[in-house]
Amino acid sequence: MSGAPSRSAPPPPPPEDDTGASPNERLLAAAKHDNEEMLENALEELEDVNYVDGLGNTALHYAVMNASTSVLESILEHETCDVDLRNRLQGDTPLHIAVRNKWEEHEGMRLYLVGTLLEAGADTKIKNRYNQKPIDLLPPSNASADPESDDEKIRAAIRRTEAEEMVANKGDVVDEDDEVDPNDIASDSD
Repeated sequence: MSGAPSRSAPPPPPPEDDTGASPNERLLAAAKHDNEEMLENALEELEDVNYVDGLGNTALHYAVMNASTSVLESILEHETCDVDLRNRLQGDTPLHIAVRNKWEEHEGMRLYLVGTLLEAGADTKIKNRYNQKPIDLLPPSNASADPESDDEKIRAAIRRTEAEEMVANKGDVVDEDDEVDPNDIASDSD
């Protein structure tokens, strides 16, 4: 008889981990489940809301994917929020996702999400891995298209945003923060 220990000894128990989910994990979970309280708790411990998971998605991506409207504004209003980060799977920004998804069971959701992202400064020119800008994800426009359809309203909103950006880039728009000389009065008589 051998005094050697049996080779089938049970493995040691795993270390006890009572720390729970990390702030970044809670941030993503809050975005996925539209949980404002969880989001606020996570934000108390985080400086940056742009944490990227293994798929390259941020809390903003998940808030859009899951139509988490209660947490969307808080994420967008956070000073570190980058509205244009691309994920790893398709290279989509949150705007790509909002344009692509229909949310047919929630009337008006798609328009709300696209409008909110555009208002937050989402770049309409970023292309995904398939060389598509968000507007390219819409069905082609034609003369018989209903101008009141979500697709046409989204197309119009994107085009309006692009036009506003072009005008602003040309310098033809006075920024609200620019100081105006009250003595500099334009006149038609010049």
